[in-house]
Amino acid sequence: MTTLQADRPRIGAGSEVVNSQMGRFVALGEGTRLLNSTMGDYSYTDRYADIANSEIGKFSNIASFARIGPTDHPLDRASLHHFLYRSADYWEGVENDDAFFAHRASRQVVIGHDTWIGHGAMVMPEVTIGHGAVVAAGAVVTKDVAPYQIVAGVPARPVRARLDPGLAARLIALGWWDWSHEAIGAALADFRALPVETFLEKYEG
Repeated sequence: MTTLQADRPRIGAGSEVVNSQMGRFVALGEGTRLLNSTMGDYSYTDRYADIANSEIGKFSNIASFARIGPTDHPLDRASLHHFLYRSADYWEGVENDDAFFAHRASRQVVIGHDTWIGHGAMVMPEVTIGHGAVVAAGAVVTKDVAPYQIVAGVPARPVRARLDPGLAARLIALGWWDWSHEAIGAALADFRALPVETFLEKYEG
């Protein structure tokens, strides 16, 4: 496997990127779809992740078959079928419903920095996942998740805090995800070896 490049994302076979932007050192696993979304530096997906209408922070870990920002159907009409808004696929001279597509795109998911979205998890539109949070495999997230919270289940509910709230607040204030590539590399040994509190004591202020 080649080293990731700052100026060129690694895009797996069969992936589709539409109206989206990616930061530095980004990697998309095989068969990933990225639609109307942004993906921050160092974030990656495993195979067959499906991401739409989302703002993904830096250092986000998105497991295989995760679904983020699934699109919806109109529930208040006589039919919910997509002939209502993909009408040009069915009749000549008829336009698609651009207002419906704009409404879909406006229902953004926001995922913070240093997050982990587990295998097969689903994050619904208009949900915010806080920095450092973890979504367990198979969870369906319908409500906002606090920073450094672990959630699981259908619908997803809090399981426990990933870190002591005081340490979590200090990590957010430190904002290591905004450090330069060189600074993170220089601190790699400490990221690997130091307990969180010791790491904070070394790098704060």
